[in-house]
Amino acid sequence: MKTEAPNASLRAQLDDYYQRSALFSRPGFLLRRLHQIHTGLFAQETEEHGVTPVQYSVLTILVSLGEMDQNTLALEIGLERTSVAEVLPRLEARGVVERRQSTRDRRVKLVRVTRKGRALVKRMEQAAQRAHDRTIAPIPPQERELFMLQLSRLVEAHNDTSMVPLRIR
Repeated sequence: MKTEAPNASLRAQLDDYYQRSALFSRPGFLLRRLHQIHTGLFAQETEEHGVTPVQYSVLTILVSLGEMDQNTLALEIGLERTSVAEVLPRLEARGVVERRQSTRDRRVKLVRVTRKGRALVKRMEQAAQRAHDRTIAPIPPQERELFMLQLSRLVEAHNDTSMVPLRIR
């Protein structure tokens, strides 16, 4: 990682990146690349648990919000219903979630986290947090909250244009 002089202007720092690669001027490229990097860091930190970031999101939402139907779960994590339908059988096979048909509507599948799933989420918390911390560690500590705020603003501002909107409360 290249370190910048404390007095270097923001514009000069950006220009330096742009000169090194035109890709540094493209937010979409940078976001995709950061996602790849974070996924790798998450895998390193959580490898003993064998859980992907998406699976961890599913489990943490179920722990947080309780039993829900698969469509609601998809909205809660901003994931396509078909992707959720592919993730759940793997989690179910591990015994960390259970699915059942709704008694009110037989077409609806309800999902809940099991005791084993709750324990897994608890065991993973520190490892997952290390991955999150490592992802933003190169940002000076005094700028990390601003970075997270800016990411949150972007997600919220563009949420309605997404093929799969995230439920934002």
